[in-house]
Amino acid sequence: MRDFSWKYFAMTGDVGAYLLYRESAVTREQDTDEEESDEHEEACD
Repeated sequence: MRDFSWKYFAMTGDVGAYLLYRESAVTREQDTDEEESDEHEEACD
C-alpha cells in the first residue's frame, strides 16, 4: 500500500496520496519500535 500511494502521488501530485504515504511510514515506525521493545523485555526476563 505504501509503494502504491507514493507512486500515485508521484504521478498525480495528489496531496491525499502523500498523506496516506506519510501515515503508513509513521505506523511502520511505531510497529518497529513496539517490536524492539517487546524483544528487549523478553531478553530481560
